[in-house]
Amino acid sequence: MSVAIERNSSRYIPWIFVGGMAIVIAVNAVMIWLAVGSFSGLYTSKPRERGLAYNTVIAEQAQRDALGWRIDTAWRPDANRLEVVLLDADGKALAPSRLTAELVRPVEKRAPLAVTLVPTDIGRFAAELVLPERGNWDLDIVVERGNDRFAVTRRMFLK
Repeated sequence: MSVAIERNSSRYIPWIFVGGMAIVIAVNAVMIWLAVGSFSGLYTSKPRERGLAYNTVIAEQAQRDALGWRIDTAWRPDANRLEVVLLDADGKALAPSRLTAELVRPVEKRAPLAVTLVPTDIGRFAAELVLPERGNWDLDIVVERGNDRFAVTRRMFLK
């Protein structure tokens, strides 16, 4: 009788192995589905073209660095207020002819949030923001004055 019991239980062993493999395949399928549907890791819309023009990008950055401009940013969570200060190479307030800013979520595929910076003084700007989510944001700022263009990206934790 003990021989019959061993035979009945041993015939399920291959099915247990198949079931275990099915669980592994199902978990892997879910992980692949989540990976494909989440953030692609690409920051620019045309990364190949940007890579091919990398020397141009480096030259433009060197030209911006030569200006010596500085952009200081501050987030005031109690007032949901973003403050930006623009300084020239001598540390004096910089009055740009054009200033644009947008917030980009680095971990999500979502359209950037345009930030309307209002001048509060020469070289000082502020914006009242209602963020859809708290967390890490990239603040992309572009300052133009005459033919000079200066761009900077700051990673900020906004709550």
